[in-house]
Amino acid sequence: MPLLNKLRTAVPGGPGGNTASTSLSRVRIALTVFFALDGFLFAGWVVRIPAIKEQTGASASDLGLALLGVSAGAVVTMTLTGRLCRRYGSPAVTVCSAVLLSLSMALPPLTHSALALGLVLLVFGAAYGGINVAMNSAAVDLVAALRRPVMPGFHAAFSLGGMVGAGLGGLVAGGLSPTVHLLALTATGLAVTALAAPALLAHRTPASEASPGGTSAPARLTGRTRRLVVLFGVIALCTAYGEGAMADWSALHLEQDLHAHPGVAAAGYSLFALAMTAGRLSGTVLLERLGQTRTLVLGGATAAAGMLLGALAPTVWAALAGFAVAGLGLANIFPVAVGRAGALAGPAGVAAASTLGYGGMLLGPPAIGFLADWFSLPAALTTVALLAGGAAVIAYAARHASAPGAEVTRHEPLPGDAEPARAAVGHG
Repeated sequence: MPLLNKLRTAVPGGPGGNTASTSLSRVRIALTVFFALDGFLFAGWVVRIPAIKEQTGASASDLGLALLGVSAGAVVTMTLTGRLCRRYGSPAVTVCSAVLLSLSMALPPLTHSALALGLVLLVFGAAYGGINVAMNSAAVDLVAALRRPVMPGFHAAFSLGGMVGAGLGGLVAGGLSPTVHLLALTATGLAVTALAAPALLAHRTPASEASPGGTSAPARLTGRTRRLVVLFGVIALCTAYGEGAMADWSALHLEQDLHAHPGVAAAGYSLFALAMTAGRLSGTVLLERLGQTRTLVLGGATAAAGMLLGALAPTVWAALAGFAVAGLGLANIFPVAVGRAGALAGPAGVAAASTLGYGGMLLGPPAIGFLADWFSLPAALTTVALLAGGAAVIAYAARHASAPGAEVTRHEPLPGDAEPARAAVGHG
């Protein structure tokens, strides 16, 4: 890994350790800012969707098709961003994607038809997909350089940014037009990018094909490494499925099946999101104490139990408690799974796992809808528990995962890991 090799003296007690440690702290802060900015901008767009729908005169089905532009742009770009990161470096791609994402925020208010909206959302989705892969790839490098499992903290920043973006968006929605609001988000995004970019780009290493383990990384994933990356991508998919399902269906379940007041029903997803954010904020400590495998397995099992309670509980308050438990369980699974894929295969691994994970988030809401029509909404929501449990089983089965030819003694074990790390892959 270029960054790890360059900053090997950052290990406490090594020459130049204080300078390198301070420098890495700046990089970590800058990268955290980009994760928060991503969540902030995306949430700011989401809260203005109703106003944009009215502006374009789109029907519900036309709007649904237009919104597919975000998904299509993101998935296509995610498959390409890994190559860009290998060629130009993850920090540079992160900054460029942040600029494009900020600029694309101003495009939806300029549209006056569902077709035009769908086309501009392709650009928005492309930027959103690009920054997510690039940020996670840069985070994998930084985790290895810091020799601490800090990946959940970055995803906590994304969650916090989303909560702030949604909250502020809701406050200004009645007083600002979508054009003014989204232009303000564009200006904010560009300003934050300009402030945070220098610290991140200061450690941009020359583009190379070096892998996290310090060996030559293949241009394409092949053989056992591909299978392992897909395995961790499936874990990400299983948990992202739950996030997507909770976002779209938790309120309806509380109001329709448990007859909750609309305000209480709306609080269901907020409680889930708060619990997930809290879980991610404590994720680094959890990983240091339990290791990655135990964190994945316990997280999946906890989420499964929480969702069974949330879906099948006979009272509103028990269901809310179940949603909170599910949020805590799901909190760290996605970032750990993506991190392990990146440790195995660098940016290509991050891209593959992120694409699969994003696919799970897209799959969740429509799958729940179909199953609710065939059976019932509570029964449909139990599939979230089923997939969370499946993620735990897969994580346990992959507990010895390492890249082919990896040197098992390359690094000292991270605090809390039960065994030495294999090829920079934390082992629980």
